[in-house]
Amino acid sequence: IAVAGSYGKTTMKELLNTVLSQGLKVSATPANKNVARSHAQFAKKLTGDEDVIIIEYGEGAPGDVARFAQVTQPTHGVITGLAPAHLDKYKTLAAAGEDIFSLGTYLHGKNVYVNNDSDSVKPFLKKSYKLFDHTGALGWKTSDIQLSLQGTSFHLDKGKKSLHLSSGLIGQHQVGYLSFVAALALQFGLTDKQVIDGIAKTKPFEHRMQPYQLSGAWIIDDTYNGNLEGIAAGTQVLKDLPAQRKLYVTPGLVDQGEETEAVHIQVGKLIAGAKPDIVVLMRNSVTNYIEKGLKQAQYSGKLQIEDKPLEFYTNLTHFVANGDLVVMQNDWPDNYA
Repeated sequence: IAVAGSYGKTTMKELLNTVLSQGLKVSATPANKNVARSHAQFAKKLTGDEDVIIIEYGEGAPGDVARFAQVTQPTHGVITGLAPAHLDKYKTLAAAGEDIFSLGTYLHGKNVYVNNDSDSVKPFLKKSYKLFDHTGALGWKTSDIQLSLQGTSFHLDKGKKSLHLSSGLIGQHQVGYLSFVAALALQFGLTDKQVIDGIAKTKPFEHRMQPYQLSGAWIIDDTYNGNLEGIAAGTQVLKDLPAQRKLYVTPGLVDQGEETEAVHIQVGKLIAGAKPDIVVLMRNSVTNYIEKGLKQAQYSGKLQIEDKPLEFYTNLTHFVANGDLVVMQNDWPDNYA
């Protein structure tokens, strides 16, 4: 199984690994090791008796995904979504989409599964592709979705059959991933119990919608890289979950190329839509664009701009209070202005 997309690749890979391992011998590329050198090192450790091998495909420049497919020869492909990322190399979102969807071309449209919650994938869809989203996957439908800081639960129904699934992952955007993994595992021959137990073992990964408590506040750490779809998911989580006071913290996004201004205006609008009490921006080259988006969306809360990000994060315990919910998204590497 090859996993490709602008975001969510590692999460999808780990979900597949966790659940399928309940009934099959599975090997998956480690962490976010998703380039040719990593694939080669991973291949050396395979024993040959695996039932399922899961390979994450990174995309850094045009042609990457097509080359990975030619070398690793997948039988199944999962495309997790498309969003502005690495546009310094791809130049346009369409170019990134063409590269990612070259996985579908390699598979001749067979056993290709696409996250339909990602609006940007729409121009690349083909009739043979199997879609999944928060409403269900592979003929299964979701219902009774419950969200909390402890995780996500929902029912997965097909005909007279119903599974109650509970995961440690946070947010409605995870429901599509979870329902797809559960449905695929059933297709692969796992029992209902194995699927239920596997989904129950899934939990947030480091710096990816990872919750923890600090001074009586809940912090959701989503600082691993970032993209516009991730911002949408994070702001939706902030909007959905209850709290006495809500705070949103971000430096913005890197590698947005010619779309930098437009993307960050949209970021500002998404933040405003979540109606946080306080927005904290780390001052850099995109801050003004986010401010513009906040103003266009008539954000009425408090805006705080930090000139010393490290100092802010180090002293976060002095900034939050009991009952707060804080969503922190994205990282801003030192080599960006």
